[in-house]
Amino acid sequence: MAKVEFTATRVAEHSCPEGKSQAFMWDSVAPGLGLRATPRGDKGYVFQSKLNGQTIRINIGKPSTWTIKAAQVEARRLQTQIDMGKDPRQVVKDELAAAQDAREARQAALKAAEEAAQLEAEARALKDRRESVTLGAAWPVYISARRNAKRKGGKQGWSEWHVRDHENVARIGGEEKLRGKGLTEPGPLASLLDVRLADLSGKRISEWLASETAVRPTQAGLAFRLLSVFVNWCDSQPEYIGLVPAGACKAQQVRDELPSANAKDGDCLQREQLAPWFKAVRAMTNDVQSAYLQTLLLTGARRRELASLKWVDVDFQWLSMTIRDKVEGERTIPLTPYVKYLLAGLPRHPDNQWVFSSPASASGQLAEPTPGHKRALASAGLPDLTLHGLRRSFGSLAEWTETPAGVVAQIMGHKPSAIAEKHYRRRPLDLLRMWHEKVEAWMLEQGGVEFQKDVYQAAA
Repeated sequence: MAKVEFTATRVAEHSCPEGKSQAFMWDSVAPGLGLRATPRGDKGYVFQSKLNGQTIRINIGKPSTWTIKAAQVEARRLQTQIDMGKDPRQVVKDELAAAQDAREARQAALKAAEEAAQLEAEARALKDRRESVTLGAAWPVYISARRNAKRKGGKQGWSEWHVRDHENVARIGGEEKLRGKGLTEPGPLASLLDVRLADLSGKRISEWLASETAVRPTQAGLAFRLLSVFVNWCDSQPEYIGLVPAGACKAQQVRDELPSANAKDGDCLQREQLAPWFKAVRAMTNDVQSAYLQTLLLTGARRRELASLKWVDVDFQWLSMTIRDKVEGERTIPLTPYVKYLLAGLPRHPDNQWVFSSPASASGQLAEPTPGHKRALASAGLPDLTLHGLRRSFGSLAEWTETPAGVVAQIMGHKPSAIAEKHYRRRPLDLLRMWHEKVEAWMLEQGGVEFQKDVYQAAA
């Protein structure tokens, strides 16, 4: 095919003759460079050559875009690739693919960087949230978790009394008292509620404990024990683990501030004090409180477990009482003659399930007998005695009757201490009744209470 040197005039005048589908003009300067024209008047530079015996043709571009010189340079470049055994078309595909891979790699790297930055930001936010958790924020979560937890044997978690202990020690205070005048006082843990868990160091706890012990040592000791268990719980929870400094509640400076755990001196009735105590308590105008206090002394029960006694728990036929026990879950003890007499005389209301009921109480059960007990003690000229002191009195006074310690412990609901008591001795109710009635009779005798078992049973 004839070749001519491309000039601007020749390029402009080149056209496709009538009757043909296309017409080519080939450049004599740049091998393989051609100008293609179509019947519609379109023109474009092309490159044509042979590779491995095959003719290949590649479009370069329109004369309106490419100058003659630029088209010649491009044709030489393409011919160079062919001389190197490369297919320019494949080279273009490879370059496009490489460019696409590079773009995708950049996009992937950018996305990965963004995701890493987001994860880092979330980790920082999570860390900040974890480290900003205060005792006041975690304490209700702890109470809820332990209340709903299942214990061994399928038993429910904390009792409502135990929950109330935890709520009371963290009480903010400043509310109107339900009984009496004035505002409620803050609980022992109130001053720590705004403290971050991360700041509950041994030093911080020891300072708090020293301050609270100076004012209310018993409540401070209880609050610390509850706090110590809470710290152990935190270390078992993914959202709180590692927040409280290790060994915070076990530091030497904390142990140095712990109030003495010894029993209260004198918080127990002596034998010679039984007579004035019974006289004052039996003279109380509130029969329910009077029966409750006497039953508390004569059974050695815990104040709360006795207050929660229901009528369905009392069997007047087979003379037994089932008490909700914080140690074993429940325990059954004898219904002794005088206690039976006291309970039988209490009022029953169809809509109230509690043995020791109180119409003025929101829950319907006896709420706070301590003030009435204190008035009775004052009228009898007796020293101050807590309700727990009545439980302690039962355990101490029972020794006068030479009742076996294991019997007393089983009636009171104490956890067995000796191996034999723990694994081999669970006394039947009749055996407990024999000793329990002996203890009751001795207390009534010392207390000057005239009660004839046979006469009462005949009347009943």
